[in-house]
Amino acid sequence: MDRLERYADLTVRVGANLQRGQDLVVVAWVEQADFVRALARAGYAAGARHVDVWYRDQHVLEAQVELAPEDALEWVPEWEFTRMRSIAGPHAVMVSLANEPEPMLFQELDAGRLSRVQNNALRDLRTELLGDIAWTVVGYPTPGWASAVFGEPDVDRLWEVFAHCLRLDTPDPAAAWQARIDELQQQAQRLNDLALDAVRFRGPGTDLTVGLLPASRWLTGLGTSTFGHTRAPNLPTEEIFTTPDPTRTSGFVRATKPLVRDGVLVEGLRMRFEAGEIVEVEADSGAESVREELAIDPGARRLGELALVDGSSRIGETGLVFYDTLFDENSACHVAYGVAYTNPIEGFEGKSRAELGINESSVHTDFMVGGPEVDVDGIAADGSVVPLLRQNAWQI
Repeated sequence: MDRLERYADLTVRVGANLQRGQDLVVVAWVEQADFVRALARAGYAAGARHVDVWYRDQHVLEAQVELAPEDALEWVPEWEFTRMRSIAGPHAVMVSLANEPEPMLFQELDAGRLSRVQNNALRDLRTELLGDIAWTVVGYPTPGWASAVFGEPDVDRLWEVFAHCLRLDTPDPAAAWQARIDELQQQAQRLNDLALDAVRFRGPGTDLTVGLLPASRWLTGLGTSTFGHTRAPNLPTEEIFTTPDPTRTSGFVRATKPLVRDGVLVEGLRMRFEAGEIVEVEADSGAESVREELAIDPGARRLGELALVDGSSRIGETGLVFYDTLFDENSACHVAYGVAYTNPIEGFEGKSRAELGINESSVHTDFMVGGPEVDVDGIAADGSVVPLLRQNAWQI
């Protein structure tokens, strides 16, 4: 099998875990059409009833932000809501090719107009249906992405790195991922056994304590939908994550990697928290884009995720900044402001976020806070401290 077929097979088998008779829905940018076609063949070969493709175009979105009437920026046609609702349930799985083909295309656009276009009611619906859709997120090399990473559109070079990070260079990538997930699950169990009350990050520009709930538990990159479909929501996946107490984050933090969100580069991001809320935001570039997102709703200013990643991550081993959240978040510890995942809360089944006491928002944005210079400690309920990570190496 060539690399495209191997990757499509891995995405369908491990990422989506497509079952015979299910529909496969692929969400992609137009530049990723060759991979979409490989996914369609892999989907039908795995027994898909139907493969449907939802194409997007960054340049059309750019035109909308620049030229659409002010009162139409947030408008979404009704059929898009109907289409999104139609894939909720056990009959379908969705593969989203999330990386933007040109990561910094929207850098010079008006931040307010861009936020209104991107953060609309359709995104709210996707958040609402988060547990009711069997989804997985993957990436795909493009010249624009290669230019962001290497300074030149060397797609073959990006593919080489990509194949290593996705374990496509192993005899059986699916088996290699299962072995890696087994390792992560063992580490997650060690964290759960500690019954931590909080996690503290300390490093250059960072002294941040994130409180946990008594019911918070650590999970790996295997996700199960509300109807019982288990798959890898992110591929690659190297994180062990949990849902924090939205009221108990305090201190300050400096992002250890750039963040690209909705086509805008945010460099040198710095935040300060009080009583769980982000009260100050600064950045060397892109700060206004973050502030616009934080203003969308009250929950946007509180954390919804905390994730630990050690130095054995194949993505981290490359030493590269990918300018894509899917890859960069799996290279370093990270937090996310916005909506919380329910499944890391013990006894979450059938309960709302409000009932669980976790954060609710229409946004979810990860940014990296870990690295070799950042010490990570666990804090027990009695105040005792357990070293978790030193120089990106597990201490437990």
